[in-house]
Amino acid sequence: MDHEVLDFDIGVGVSSGGDVDDDAIDIEHHVIDEDDMLDSPMPDISVANSDAGNYFPEGDLLDLEPYDGLEFESEEAAKAFYNSYARRIGFSTRVSSSRRSRRDGAIIQRQFVCAKEGFRNMNEKRTKDREIKRPRTITRVGCKASLSVKMQDSGKWLVSGFVKEHNHELVPPDQVHCLRSHRQISGPAKTLIDTLQAAGMGPRRIMSALIKEYGGISKVGFTEVDCRNYMRNNRQKSIEGEIQLLLDYLRQMNADNPNFYYAVQGSEDHSVGNVIWADPKGITDFTYFGDTVTFDTTYRSNRYRLPFAPFTGVNHHGQPILFGCAFIINETEASFVWLFNTWLAAMSAHPPVSITTDHDAVIRAAIMQVFPGARHRFCKWHIFKKCQEKLSHVFLKHPSFESDFHKSVNLTESVEDFESCWFSLVDKYELRDHEWLQAIYSDRRQWVPVYLRDTFFAEMSLTQRSDSMNSYFDGYINASTNLSQFFKLYEKARESRLEKEVKADYDTMNAPPVLKTPSPMEKQASELYTRKLFMRFQEELVGTLTFMASKADDDGDLVTYQVAKYGEAHKAHFVKFNVLEMRANCSCQMFEFSGIICRHILAVFRVTNLLTLPPYYILKRWTRNAKSSVIFDDYGLHAYANYLESHTVRYNTLRHKASNFVQEAGKSLYTCDVAVVALQEAAKTVSLAMKNEFRRTMANGHVKESSVTEGKQTCCNEDCQQEVPQPEPEDEMDKKINQLRNELELANRKCEAYRTNLLSVLKEMEDQKLQVSIKMQNIKISLKDNL
Repeated sequence: MDHEVLDFDIGVGVSSGGDVDDDAIDIEHHVIDEDDMLDSPMPDISVANSDAGNYFPEGDLLDLEPYDGLEFESEEAAKAFYNSYARRIGFSTRVSSSRRSRRDGAIIQRQFVCAKEGFRNMNEKRTKDREIKRPRTITRVGCKASLSVKMQDSGKWLVSGFVKEHNHELVPPDQVHCLRSHRQISGPAKTLIDTLQAAGMGPRRIMSALIKEYGGISKVGFTEVDCRNYMRNNRQKSIEGEIQLLLDYLRQMNADNPNFYYAVQGSEDHSVGNVIWADPKGITDFTYFGDTVTFDTTYRSNRYRLPFAPFTGVNHHGQPILFGCAFIINETEASFVWLFNTWLAAMSAHPPVSITTDHDAVIRAAIMQVFPGARHRFCKWHIFKKCQEKLSHVFLKHPSFESDFHKSVNLTESVEDFESCWFSLVDKYELRDHEWLQAIYSDRRQWVPVYLRDTFFAEMSLTQRSDSMNSYFDGYINASTNLSQFFKLYEKARESRLEKEVKADYDTMNAPPVLKTPSPMEKQASELYTRKLFMRFQEELVGTLTFMASKADDDGDLVTYQVAKYGEAHKAHFVKFNVLEMRANCSCQMFEFSGIICRHILAVFRVTNLLTLPPYYILKRWTRNAKSSVIFDDYGLHAYANYLESHTVRYNTLRHKASNFVQEAGKSLYTCDVAVVALQEAAKTVSLAMKNEFRRTMANGHVKESSVTEGKQTCCNEDCQQEVPQPEPEDEMDKKINQLRNELELANRKCEAYRTNLLSVLKEMEDQKLQVSIKMQNIKISLKDNL
């Protein structure tokens, strides 16, 4: 019988070794244990390197089975044929051994075997002296099925041995695609995966599309694990190919401006670590607005497929600003620790008060190491998005679930209210045993608002539905953005954000807001806050008109007020007001969370006749001078406020003490008569003090002695015959001390006047500087537009 020559132009499986005969040396045995690989993500040996796919015989060769003497044009063709035969029968193949020629070392014989050939070596070095955390299923059962081929002098390969029988059950046709040697991605499938991956789809959705396209999972020819690995390898190769573009860009930015900062984890030439950078404006902005930071990693999710994460914050206009950017290649805890430490060093090692990230255990562990004193919050937007994915069946079955979930998270006023609403929610929808809900409930202190209101996060509202990540790059970076496009879009986003900040500065300086009340407090705020923040404050101030504040408790210097709308006492908030310090704390904690005073405290200020905002309640980061290099202390920054406020403070202090005095004295007739006498005596003393104060003022700080006589003097009040004790005659030393004291007091007053004038001049200079800066930025923007 003439030998039949089959030509298979493809390669499958993994190559390795052979037997030994008189003309062969170098026995090579294939040592890859398939058992160890079936339960783990597939390496890219059989997926990424197989562009041609499987061979399926046609016509008369459809049922062809190997036999001794069958010839092939090449070793690869023999391998492909046996693998195609194995697919048809229902088993997986691998290369077992090979033989090399003594003359030139070329492989002259191969043996292909069933994947279940042999037995696992339980004494392998890799299993010794270490605990196996996840034992693999033993699948090798000593099967003898094999195909041996030998190279002829003609260069063709001849079947020299074939064992057909298996000692195990074969796999049915609808499961054969799960066998390792048959799990290969064809060229058309790769093209479709690449297209869908570029559109932002994940492996699960891509596999669904492939199954629909090919008419079933068995016809796709590979599993979701293979698809995921191919996408990961594809993405990694793309990143490695474009990483040089990023480094070139950063080097050029640093060459143009030495203050531009960047760092690479590991070697720049062979970087496999993360990359971080920050421009000079971001570093400067952090000194003014670095109290709260968002680390936005949503761009590396399936939505964007870009390993990019910006550090952002909020400026004095409530706009998102950029502190720096990271290019994330390694997502291990150690890599994030390096990333945060490097960024913190670039920001002059001043950690933020609070930091917001997505819900990620690795990031949380890194933040605990680098920012131990910062309050870490999980992004509520990320939690809500995950909720829609994890509970999609609940959303479909119960349309009211979303509203109930929102109310329990966002609209509860206290921890007790949240706990009650949460358990009512999970009971109502029978979700007490839902694993994901239990996990986020365990982390509730890091994302539910009622647990976070005592920390500053620079947000305008306590009850907004979804506090998404600061969307600095929204509208510029999308699902189809790749790294080569990223740089241009990055620059456009920065220019646009700068233009909006300049416009907000201009509006603040040149468009005074319309006042809605005659309150001195509103006028004061309009001159201090930026326009956007003033509008937010104005909402709270006008909102006080619908609230009533009534005293609920009086504990000396600390008075508690109940603040509520008329007829809604059950929704009341409680404000504790320290009369002497002019400080109040509200149960809603809006000021602590946003830095904007709430309407409940403003209502208490209204009933206590406090006409202006105390300096404590005006955060510099929300004022129009937030980026001023001049350090205005409380007195200098709020000199006008202190001037207006001083009378109110004195009035409130006296009224508070007098109220307590009257309540105690009025308890009996006797104490009332004693109190009347005491008040008369106090009135005479105050009257004398007022006259002395007038004489001090007329003397420009020097105390005149004309108002006193030697010995005793009667009170100036005609109805008062009380003798006022006079000081004893002073010796020369005492007179000198008094003279120096008076001169020092006068000098202090003059210094305060000079200081106030100087601060006023500096403030005007800062305003002029800001105006010039705005004009310069407008000119730059117009020049770019003309170009």
